[in-house]
Amino acid sequence: MVRRVPGRLLRHRIAVEPYLGDSAYGPRFGPQAADVPALVAAAHKQVADKDGRTVTATAQVIAAPDLDCPPGSRITLPGGRTTTALTVNEHTAPGLPVPASTEVMCG
Repeated sequence: MVRRVPGRLLRHRIAVEPYLGDSAYGPRFGPQAADVPALVAAAHKQVADKDGRTVTATAQVIAAPDLDCPPGSRITLPGGRTTTALTVNEHTAPGLPVPASTEVMCG
């Protein structure tokens, strides 16, 4: 059984607009999921974006493992700043007593 990151640790609330792809008019986003529990931390870390370019992430978001947030999604952080999901990693450790979570690095 995969355990989830405990909700009591996800003290912040974010909004996520999942990236659906590009259209002739620019990027398309799905309906906004508001009030998503998360843990948000300032971070300055070099990551490779979805196109393989090295970019600097400025925020790290930890959320439940079922977060719908593909790279390119728009995220509104607790302070109101809107940012973009650069990388999305799902962390699991089947058989080990550690919780599953989703980590999003934002630009």
